[in-house]
Order: sequence, then C-alpha cells, then structure tokens
Amino acid sequence: FIFTTAKQDYAEKVWDVLDPKKKLIRRCLSQQDCLCAHGFYWKDLTRLGRDLAKTVAVDHTIQSFSTQAANWIPVPRWGGDPRDEELLRLTPLLGQLSWLVRTGAPGTWR
Repeated sequence: FIFTTAKQDYAEKVWDVLDPKKKLIRRCLSQQDCLCAHGFYWKDLTRLGRDLAKTVAVDHTIQSFSTQAANWIPVPRWGGDPRDEELLRLTPLLGQLSWLVRTGAPGTWR
C-alpha cells in the first residue's frame, strides 16, 4: 500500500513511479482517505482493512502516529540524497516481523 497525506493526483504519480505496472502495490490511499483534525491530516491504519496485528507503517511525520502508535516505525524525512539508505536499515527488523507473522512465534527483540 501507499498511504500518504498528499492529494490523490500526486499520490498516483508516486505510485506510477514506484510500480508502473501495478503489480507490487495493491492500493494507493491519499489525503481523501485520511482523517483531519485541527488542520492536520493523519493516517488511520484501520482504513487499510487489514489485521493491525500484522501491519506496520513507516513514516517521517509525527502527525501520522496519532492512532495505532505501536504500528508505526518513525524514520527521518528523505532529503533527496540518492545515497540515503535509511529504509535499507529497516530490512532486518521488517524481516523479523514478517517471520513472526508467518510463524506466529513469539519473538525476542534485540
């Protein structure tokens, strides 16, 4: 999924770049799918229609963490540096989470 607070047309352009054949990313949620409070748009993960026990989200905006805080992994804002490897650093953690979901085994976090 792509889930952004950006407007729909921008979100679809990002989707086109990331997955031009629409084979990897199932849905693109945008500002119209967000909740708005006090002038801030935030993402409610229940809008995905998935089991939240099996859902994580990666984001740089603290406003996104208003609900389901345990599901969010904060990352620094991307500044356009092509050498940025922040998301790659999450690979081991995401691999562990994936294994836990697949096996149902309790994990030991390091």
